Amino acid sequence: MSKVGQAFRPAFRKAKALPYTTIWFRGKIMEEEKREFEEVRVGERIKELREKKGLSLKDLADLTGFSTALLSQMENHLVSPSLGTIIKLAGALNVKVGDFWGETEGEPYTIVRKDERKKVSRFASKDGVKYGYSYESLGFDKKDRHMEPFIVTLEPATVKTAKTSVHEGEEFIFVLEGEMEVVLGNHTDVLYPGDSIYYDSTIPHKVQCHHDKNTRILAVLYTSST
Repeated sequence: MSKVGQAFRPAFRKAKALPYTTIWFRGKIMEEEKREFEEVRVGERIKELREKKGLSLKDLADLTGFSTALLSQMENHLVSPSLGTIIKLAGALNVKVGDFWGETEGEPYTIVRKDERKKVSRFASKDGVKYGYSYESLGFDKKDRHMEPFIVTLEPATVKTAKTSVHEGEEFIFVLEGEMEVVLGNHTDVLYPGDSIYYDSTIPHKVQCHHDKNTRILAVLYTSST
């Protein structure tokens, strides 16, 4: 072996001695820290925008119909808001949906590469019950927009609830993977890959996994207040 090879040999041995599980674990920590930062940021933005408007928690509760306790939990990162909740907050605060994740003034058009999607948040209850979905914004930094496109990953809920969402606007959903159960008022249906649905968001609605596997959907939300 050459002197150069001998010089580098200890370094290679040290690198190989690091267990694969340690590398994976560190990567997992970094991933969790990134997700944590993104979720905190949404809560902080809700508080910043509320205070900027000179509103108390009770004022915002009166405008949205949410309890002051729930709003406080959102602002303090105990609960991450769902998409419907974000839209309702945007309407009450008279801001754009994008304002909740710190967008710039934007451009007349935006191209979002696959690795540039902005993961917004993960919804879970304060008591540890997993209602679960994560969503990635596909239209951020498009100025003066009225549509909000997302790739949404629905995760099986640990507890089924009858709670629905109601807000201004319209929603279009296209199922990419898995099976999605949709509740619209008194109507319940199941959508499969390639199926789509378009409805008024003023109808009490809810979407969730039909079985115990994740479901991926393309969701486009429209509201004149975004």
